Amino acid sequence: MDKLLKILAKDARLTNAQLAAMLNTTEADVAERIATLEKAGVIRGYQALVDWDKTDRELVTAEINLKIAPSKETGFDGIAEIIMSFDEVESVSLMSGGYDLSVIITGRSFKDVAMFVAKRLSPLDGVLSTATHFVLKRYKERGVLFTNEEKDERGQV
Repeated sequence: MDKLLKILAKDARLTNAQLAAMLNTTEADVAERIATLEKAGVIRGYQALVDWDKTDRELVTAEINLKIAPSKETGFDGIAEIIMSFDEVESVSLMSGGYDLSVIITGRSFKDVAMFVAKRLSPLDGVLSTATHFVLKRYKERGVLFTNEEKDERGQV
C-alpha cells in the first residue's frame, strides 16, 4: 500500500486504470485498496494545489507559532481542537522546539491576520505567546515547484 499512497500523494487525479498499470494489478484491486484506505482514515481527502498568486484572489498566508500551557485534562489537544474550529485555520500541528503549536492561516490582508491573532488566538486560555510569520513567496509546496521563471543566463555586470 505504501507505493499506492506515494503515487496518490504525488498525483491523486490518476485513474484506477492508470494506477493498476503502474502497480501491476487490477482496477478492482486498486479501487478496493483505495476504499479501504479511505475507510481507515489513512486517505483524508483530495485537493488541488493552487498557486493563488496567479489568480485574481488576494490572500495573505501566515504561520503562527504558539507557546501553550497545556491543560491538565486535555493537554495540547484541547486548545488545538478550539483553534482547528476557526474558519481561517488551514492547519494545526504540535511541534518540538521553542513553540508548541504551529498554525497556518489565510486572510484577506495583513491586518486580517493580525486581528485574528490579537482577537481570537491570543485571548484563548492557555496561549502564553505567539509569533507570526507572513509568507512572502512560495517556492515549493508538497513537492511542487511554484517558480517557473526563466533564469537570466547573462553574466552580472
